[in-house]
Amino acid sequence: MNVLVSLLAFIVAIAVLVAIHEFGHFIVARLLGVKVLRYSIGFGKVLFSWRPRGETEYAISALPLGGYVKLLDEREGEVPEPERHQAFNRQPIWRRAAILLAGPGFNFLFALLAYWVVYMVGIPGIKPVVGTIKPDSPVAVAGLHEKDTILAVNGSATATWQAVRFGVLAAVVDERPLKLRIQPPGEGAARVVQVRYGDPKALTQPGDLLGGLGLTPWLPPVPAVLGTIDADGPAAHAGLQSGDRIVAVNGQPVDDATAFVNLIRSHPGRRLEFTLVRGNERLHLPVVPASTSSEGKSIGHIGVAIATPPDYARDLTAYMRFGPLDALGEGAARTGQITALTAVMVYRMVRGQASLSNLSGPINIAHYAGTWARAGLVPFLFFLALISISLGFVNLLPIPLLDGGQLLYLVIEMVRRKPLSEHAEAIGQRVGLSLIVLLVGFAVFNDISRLVHS
Repeated sequence: MNVLVSLLAFIVAIAVLVAIHEFGHFIVARLLGVKVLRYSIGFGKVLFSWRPRGETEYAISALPLGGYVKLLDEREGEVPEPERHQAFNRQPIWRRAAILLAGPGFNFLFALLAYWVVYMVGIPGIKPVVGTIKPDSPVAVAGLHEKDTILAVNGSATATWQAVRFGVLAAVVDERPLKLRIQPPGEGAARVVQVRYGDPKALTQPGDLLGGLGLTPWLPPVPAVLGTIDADGPAAHAGLQSGDRIVAVNGQPVDDATAFVNLIRSHPGRRLEFTLVRGNERLHLPVVPASTSSEGKSIGHIGVAIATPPDYARDLTAYMRFGPLDALGEGAARTGQITALTAVMVYRMVRGQASLSNLSGPINIAHYAGTWARAGLVPFLFFLALISISLGFVNLLPIPLLDGGQLLYLVIEMVRRKPLSEHAEAIGQRVGLSLIVLLVGFAVFNDISRLVHS
């Protein structure tokens, strides 16, 4: 079921963002008097199309990972004399540039509006209360303690862990000092500490940002009460039931779900005696955890999920919510910040100063699309804004076949005072295609690597 949700969420995300991108090209071309022959969602063979009225054919094509707007252009075929003034290639450079910029521009505009809606409605997060501190880690050396609350990163307020991650990443990618404003538990005064984080490239490895600093979120303990049970798992075969509360394993008291899970994981294939409470009964049941391999190690599992209490972590929930005007300002600021961060991250990756593992392909994007979709409509809209910024930025890269490559051709045309030859453009298209295939291939390799090591 999760795979199906991820697939559907991915298709919806790509379709929406591609439609917005191509609509930018479409509407600006129409406004500037350029004839649009086809507006297509998807590449390849046209599955079906319609022409409600006018000159434009609207189409859905077979390959859903993109789309295109086909403009009238003398370089692609004979154009009748009465229509030549509507051809793209006959337009002045500023009009052609405006049409090319409109696609990425609409992606950034969509992100701004999406963030505006999200911040008006409110998006939930978890308050950044610090959990267990890793000994000798950068934050331990800086003087952070368990249950400290991170109020700000480099002067920017951080109401949630998501805001902390963003602030830390921005500082690390820019190789700037990392200063955290900390509120200790109780009535202690807030203080500012500087965290010396060492090699920034190591922290840009996916999943290593906060962990590399020694930070973990604090969450209240969860009782070891069983929730969903796999019908074919060891727990079901041993007679365990949903709602059972585990109080001891092999006579060792179990304080919470974390301790229980750790005991199971560390005993693959070994018989364990569970002491549990079921209703008014206290039972003893033997269970043998199955063994599975993870990162070269054998770990145990019994096929159960822990039941989450109804009001779990309610006191740690924080909403980022603003009035209409403030939400618009926050949306514009977030769009600008993420665009700038993306640019710096790409620059660092090109120079070898940030991990190339950050490149994600369709598999990883689909995984996150499903995760955010299951969280609700507002979180999914938040995810769409982030992907829209990425799509807009990537299309501005100076690679032939992308909008940025076509803009590069226009700059060359301005310098030469004449367009590039068709032969030169053809060579550029082949180079651009090769680069895109290489980047996509590397991103898919990263996706598969994450699956193998997850």
